[in-house]
Amino acid sequence: MAYAFYGAMLSRRVDHFVESVIRDMTRLSIKHDAINLAQGFPDFPAPEELKRAAADAIMGDYNQYSITWGAKDLREEISRKALKYNHIEADPESEVTVTCGSTEAMMAAMLALINEGEEVVVFEPFYENYGPDAAVSGAVPRFVPLKDDCTIDEDALTSAFNKKTRALILNTPNNPCGKVFTKDELKLIADLCADHDVIAVTDEIYEYILYDGKKHISIASLDEMKDRTITISGFSKTYSVTGWRIGYAVAEKRLTSAIRKVHDFLTVGAPAPLQHACVTALKFPDPYYKELAKMYDGKRKLLYNALTKAGFRCLLPEGAYYILADIPDGVGMDDMEFARHLVSKVGVAAVPGSSFFKGEAGKHKLRFTFSKKEETLMEAARRLEGLKL
Repeated sequence: MAYAFYGAMLSRRVDHFVESVIRDMTRLSIKHDAINLAQGFPDFPAPEELKRAAADAIMGDYNQYSITWGAKDLREEISRKALKYNHIEADPESEVTVTCGSTEAMMAAMLALINEGEEVVVFEPFYENYGPDAAVSGAVPRFVPLKDDCTIDEDALTSAFNKKTRALILNTPNNPCGKVFTKDELKLIADLCADHDVIAVTDEIYEYILYDGKKHISIASLDEMKDRTITISGFSKTYSVTGWRIGYAVAEKRLTSAIRKVHDFLTVGAPAPLQHACVTALKFPDPYYKELAKMYDGKRKLLYNALTKAGFRCLLPEGAYYILADIPDGVGMDDMEFARHLVSKVGVAAVPGSSFFKGEAGKHKLRFTFSKKEETLMEAARRLEGLKL
């Protein structure tokens, strides 16, 4: 027997967002046998030592539930790393939560913080998950566009705060534009958060991928911000294991307690053997991180040169591994049309810019990733040379 299915049976919250455009472009890339510069995952291997650690953990029978908020040895290593690199003191027993990727950490943080109708300040351009995160948690997003040079518009940011503001989402280095927020900018944000009793929720997943002498600063390390910041990061980007889905949140005890309650019923826990392997990752020596940034710097310049040669206008990113580019003049298509043209006719997949903007600015942009092998980027450059405008 067939049954009718009525729209009224669905939650209204899902009306506020669509399926991921980034993942959709990956599906189109596969369909057209294109080079996938849309989704930010490496097409080169993860470190051998890390893969061996994962295999050893599985064979060593680390295959049952760990403690729901994370294996003790991993939380201890995260605590040590947070102090050494982020300058944040965190008790591994009560202030560190291991999650299924930084994506779950962000969702758990939002659900733990937000009451229906409260507002969340979000810088624009933004990672596409933040809109759905707001919708699912019942938040009302207040978007604050960065200036054309990716600096903060102080007046716009200040006016976004009001008595309904509950949290601010900060992504540094930023996906998609590669912005690395400076200490002065972070101080401005911190002062506004303190004045309005707002929690900063930071996505710092690209914290080690920095260029041209830029330094990563965690806002939780600033005066008055440790107790009003949820610092989120993970292993996907730094160690080229995007499929492992191991992330974490660092926050003071009260905030952590709330996050753990949500996390416990959202996913129960992250994969136990991969948590064990990530302990090995956090013991990598300092040169690993310098080589990581150096490797991506070469890829950054290769893709930048290819895009500018093909007629795109773009800024060199300060961090992360994406370039947000203006569509060449004379194309006559918006971002969605041009992205589909590129993937089907040119054989290069990118993400339509409107995925990262609330306003109209994104309709003239595409995002490309350079988290690929050099030969992959060189082939993409060759294909882009044949771009017919």
